[in-house]
Amino acid sequence: MERVTSRQNALVKRFRALAQQRSAEDPSALLDGAHLIEEALKSGVRIETAIFSDTTAEGALASLAQDIECRGGRAVVIPDALLASVSPVRHPSGAVAIAQLAPATLDMVLTRRPALLLLLDGVQDPGNLGAIIRVAEACGATGIVVGTGSADAFGWKALRGAMGSSLRLPVVQRANLEEVVERLRAERIDVFATVPRNGTPLSECELRTPAALLLGGEGAGLSDDLVRLADGRLTIPMNAPVESLNVAIAAALVLYEASRQRAHVAVR
Repeated sequence: MERVTSRQNALVKRFRALAQQRSAEDPSALLDGAHLIEEALKSGVRIETAIFSDTTAEGALASLAQDIECRGGRAVVIPDALLASVSPVRHPSGAVAIAQLAPATLDMVLTRRPALLLLLDGVQDPGNLGAIIRVAEACGATGIVVGTGSADAFGWKALRGAMGSSLRLPVVQRANLEEVVERLRAERIDVFATVPRNGTPLSECELRTPAALLLGGEGAGLSDDLVRLADGRLTIPMNAPVESLNVAIAAALVLYEASRQRAHVAVR
């Protein structure tokens, strides 16, 4: 394998730049850790370049490096100390890669039926966003639509939190959610806004038909305009004095209820 030892190498600089911030127009995404790289390969994602530390390149990850090269990717070995400056995490796992990822379009998402979509308004924490995408795949969601003002679903931290689900579940980025809601209603997909109080209790909400679930981000929640556009409102019952839940937890509860209902009744 190719070897790089300088912090000033152009490849090292590119990895470090991607770890700091990814451009919205850049299809390149940083994958941190062998597990995520392996999930990308299984999903047919193209690995452009992968960097391995001296230790891992000669040990358990040697076969992964060979697999990347066999698929036309570039595998590079660097000293363990240099990997610490390339990986965005505090304790690097020994492998970091650049993959080429492309966000889905709404048309692509709508080809999956029966629809169970998650629409995210202002979810700014990438860890929460990744966790939501992970639970969405686990509960059978057909797609995620991430509104403007939310974190980058293909940033390294969100990808790490999703543990590979972002590579399989279609994710629409930086969408105008008001326009999306209007499109979904035209497609006869019911849109439900999650609100902290005065909505239909979650267990009583009909989620067996094609549905889209609107969730708001940390702190502000859903915008009033989006709540007004929705076909219905649902609320997760909570015992006092708790009034709200982390958005990833709320998404898990709502999606699990939709999955539970759909497991017993065929949807149109």
